Amino acid sequence: MSTTMLVVGPKLAVALVVLTAAAAAVVTAGKLGHGRQIAVAAIRAALQLAAVSLLIAAIVASLWATAGFVVVMCAVAAGTSSRRITGRVRGWWAGVPIVAGSMSVVAGLLLAGLVPLRGIAIIPVAGILIGGAMTATSLAGRRALDELTGRRGEVEAGLALGFLPRDAVLLVCRPAAGQALIPALDQTRTVGLVTLPGAFVGVLLGGATPLAAGITQLFVLVGLLAVEAIAVVLTVELVARGRLAPITP
Repeated sequence: MSTTMLVVGPKLAVALVVLTAAAAAVVTAGKLGHGRQIAVAAIRAALQLAAVSLLIAAIVASLWATAGFVVVMCAVAAGTSSRRITGRVRGWWAGVPIVAGSMSVVAGLLLAGLVPLRGIAIIPVAGILIGGAMTATSLAGRRALDELTGRRGEVEAGLALGFLPRDAVLLVCRPAAGQALIPALDQTRTVGLVTLPGAFVGVLLGGATPLAAGITQLFVLVGLLAVEAIAVVLTVELVARGRLAPITP
């Protein structure tokens, strides 16, 4: 009996090409402006996953190599969020919320013995948490800066009333940035009712019981909530202190 829901072969390759082309065509027809980016993202994902699969197989036996791979993941996540928030890749302040959020939770799980000190366990857990922190940081940073741009007059009014610059900015951007937690909250609230996320499906297909799969998924979702909460709070603070700002003409 197969342990995977997908049959790897030519049909799968054709399906991936068709789905990518369909997504790009729909976006182009709808004039959303991301048709080419969808195709590029799909190609990059295929190449990166192939390379990472081979790399992980080679490094999981070494804790030092595992730690190095986690550092690379954090660096790539920081560059991605920085580009989304500020328009430049090398604004490394975006890495602070990502590293603080994800690595504090990973360290806690390792110290508590909930995640074994082995590469095969650390890499997937760290990857999930870093990815969640990256998404939350990008969303919170963009929402905060967009809100400041649209409500600049309110910030100036706060300054005129005697607010400190940080407090005036927080008053405007904090509620908007907090919306970055909505995707994680909705996923957690509706798990099992609307979706069966990847961790649940993966553990189930790996041969575990439905109960074990459910516990694993709950662990992932709650961990993501903690990571993203930390990331959003720190991102808002960095915006308020002027550490994260878009490129100005």
